[in-house]
Amino acid sequence: MTAGGTAGDGQAEDDAPGSPHGQVGQVVLELRHAAKAFGAVQALIDGSVELRAGEVHALLGENGAGKSTLVKILAGVYQPDAGTLIVQSREVTLHGPAAARNAGIAVIYQEPTLFPDLTVAENMFIGRQPLKAARRINKRQMREEAAAIFARLGVPLDPARIARGLSIADQQVVEIGKALSLDARVIVMDEPTAALSAAETGRLFEVVRTVKAQGAAVLFISHRLEEVFEICDRVTVMRDGKLVLTDDLKGHTAADLVRAMVGRELAERPPEAGAGTPGEPVLTVDRLTREGVFTDVSLTVRSGEIVALAGLVGSGRSEVARAIFGIDRYDAGTVTVKGQPLRKASPTSAMAAGIGFVPEDRRQQGLVMDMSVQQNVALASLGRLRTAGLIRAKSERAMATDWAARLKIKYAKLTDPVAMLSGGNQQKVVLAKWLGRRPAVLIVDEPTRGIDVATKAEVHHLLAELARSGVGILMISSELPEVLGVSDRILVMREGRLMAEFAHKDATEEAVMSAAMGQHGARTR
Repeated sequence: MTAGGTAGDGQAEDDAPGSPHGQVGQVVLELRHAAKAFGAVQALIDGSVELRAGEVHALLGENGAGKSTLVKILAGVYQPDAGTLIVQSREVTLHGPAAARNAGIAVIYQEPTLFPDLTVAENMFIGRQPLKAARRINKRQMREEAAAIFARLGVPLDPARIARGLSIADQQVVEIGKALSLDARVIVMDEPTAALSAAETGRLFEVVRTVKAQGAAVLFISHRLEEVFEICDRVTVMRDGKLVLTDDLKGHTAADLVRAMVGRELAERPPEAGAGTPGEPVLTVDRLTREGVFTDVSLTVRSGEIVALAGLVGSGRSEVARAIFGIDRYDAGTVTVKGQPLRKASPTSAMAAGIGFVPEDRRQQGLVMDMSVQQNVALASLGRLRTAGLIRAKSERAMATDWAARLKIKYAKLTDPVAMLSGGNQQKVVLAKWLGRRPAVLIVDEPTRGIDVATKAEVHHLLAELARSGVGILMISSELPEVLGVSDRILVMREGRLMAEFAHKDATEEAVMSAAMGQHGARTR
């Protein structure tokens, strides 16, 4: 049976807006033994999940475990090669995203896709606007219905405001509102907090709890296990395209879930696992200032040292990194590498001096997605690979093969577009691109954002190995466990200024957060 016409099937007459869609705990969606292959690659072997009304259900797994394929099956983007999908006790076949919406399934992706020049209400009702006489759009009715939904969610969002300039958190609330306006019984949230601050994440969780209390089933996908334990009731873990665990979260620990995801224990970095005694300064930043963005920033990174730049989103960390590398201009101050000053706003000068830069947005800024894996690996080393003015594929392939083996990059063919790799393997390609230049200084901005716990551990191990080999590393991260576990020193920024500095042995989550939030008692520099 197709999904068309199922959205309202089985709905009780008293199921008014704002009331639960069904009895709490009732199964509203079940995917059984789904399989999906793309050519010779079996992306999903046994994908199964059961979602219940009034419940937040976590879907976990490494990159490449099959989570994205399973979600796209639920969204109607892919049709499974085998398996059964049951929605509201009826077997359905979703022939496209419209069929999924009709079946009461809404998917909210990590990066919302709103029309920036339309209002919030217009975005919520795009393609299905209420009409007045002569088929004119009833804007007043749209605004009123949107306002009623935001009131249900407890969010003071103006339906009449233009979407451009909304924070990612507010954009996701609009997407949730759209799902509720569609009478969605199942809401899938794919990495919804990846780009949010702690405060924005807290507010989003309040909205999720409200949606849950109103009877929706929420499928929550995240690599942040602390969030899973905070917001979720049950968990499904996938590994290598197969279901390996479904259970109540209660009684499980983070270590249990990691073991299920990776099939092994993850080695933790010991407290003394820096490079030992750091060497001479390789990067010195002196009183760097960019008007209205950051002020009087001074820092030093020594060879063999990992220095973390911590702080809340918007504190100016990434902007400082971009200025150091020469992407953005600065108004005052100096940047020197091994005692040699760098030209302002010149990435070429920074690269020649021995700086590598792994940006936060790997897809937009770190990779050329349509180019092959081997071309991306070689991209920063073309001068060294050039022979008589030509770049030979054989040279690219040799370099990429070497680094793919060193970093354990998983790929089908080196000539495949890098877009075909999982997020974690894409991140490794960006690292390989810069490591091929043998940098003296490596700046890494959010090195593990959006990648699974196993790959995250591999990246952390790689950073520690680089430090031991003498590379100076400046790491920007929003994840406090990462900051505390990986770095030798921690510098904390707030509102464009450096507020505190901690040695590895002295740093605690409370101390770092106090400095980041400007709370009384934070130890200043």
